[in-house]
Amino acid sequence: MARIVSLGAALQDLYLIDHDDLAPTTMGETAVFGKVIVGSKIDIDKIRYSVGGGGINSVIAFARHGHEAIFLGNIARDPAGSLVIKTLDHEGVDNSYVSFLERKATGVSVILLDSKTGERTILTYRGASEQFGNISEKDLDLIQPDWLYVTTLRGDLDTLIRFFKKARSIGTKIMFNPGIKELEQPKELLRLLKYVDVLNVNKLEAAMLVPGTILTELFYRLSGYTKSVLITDGAMGGIAGNGKEVYRFGIYEDTKVKDSTGAGDAFGSGFLAHLSAGHTFKDSLIFASANSTAVVSKIGASKGILTGTEHLHPMPIQKL
Repeated sequence: MARIVSLGAALQDLYLIDHDDLAPTTMGETAVFGKVIVGSKIDIDKIRYSVGGGGINSVIAFARHGHEAIFLGNIARDPAGSLVIKTLDHEGVDNSYVSFLERKATGVSVILLDSKTGERTILTYRGASEQFGNISEKDLDLIQPDWLYVTTLRGDLDTLIRFFKKARSIGTKIMFNPGIKELEQPKELLRLLKYVDVLNVNKLEAAMLVPGTILTELFYRLSGYTKSVLITDGAMGGIAGNGKEVYRFGIYEDTKVKDSTGAGDAFGSGFLAHLSAGHTFKDSLIFASANSTAVVSKIGASKGILTGTEHLHPMPIQKL
């Protein structure tokens, strides 16, 4: 198994779940959240507490797969931070490199979930996960990881380049799943992709980086910047390649979506968890799709994460 560092956000997730008042309604071409009247009081069916954030979701996937998983990120010494630490301990994640900020609270997401459709609206206080400049890339010298998995750093390209250069200097491979704040700086971000071994984005995100409207066009253009590219397209599946082989794939199975939170994290981290365990590129794509399907079939970004020991059935996947 591999030693994998996950760099990204840590949040407490608070779910408010209801069967009618949080249902999306349509206003023109836009889906609008809920039937909530200003000043009213709404009864909620259920409430659930969990943890989330790209860094946490991915590191749990690595740990469940049996890898030596290490989390790098910021929290505070508060109840939400305690829940994060308790969860990492429970999952067997090394949290000795976690940074505690004094003037920020641990980030919290309030997830308003319609239990009938699985649609959700998320209200997020980033808190300690708003910044990453305090985290030192020198930690990688001590850890000596095989892989560095990076989710959004809220557009902090200075920290990204510090970690990318350090990882390269010690022979650590890099998988990158950028967020909207990074994608809003496309020219700068494209220049950083020379350090990246695997890039994971969805179709809309890919179109923010390179010209194109169809999946194959976006894929081949992004492949000019980094060797391995994964582009997902929701229910349409996706496309992926590593410089030697390219696959067009569908979804693992058509399942009822209970909560789409963490689906992208589950795909990317599931792919790396399986690949770094010695599986083929193709099999890792199948596992990534299965992992994402398992996550959306349960409420919570990490509850459905697979371990890699499950028997997987065939899925639509074709070599191009």
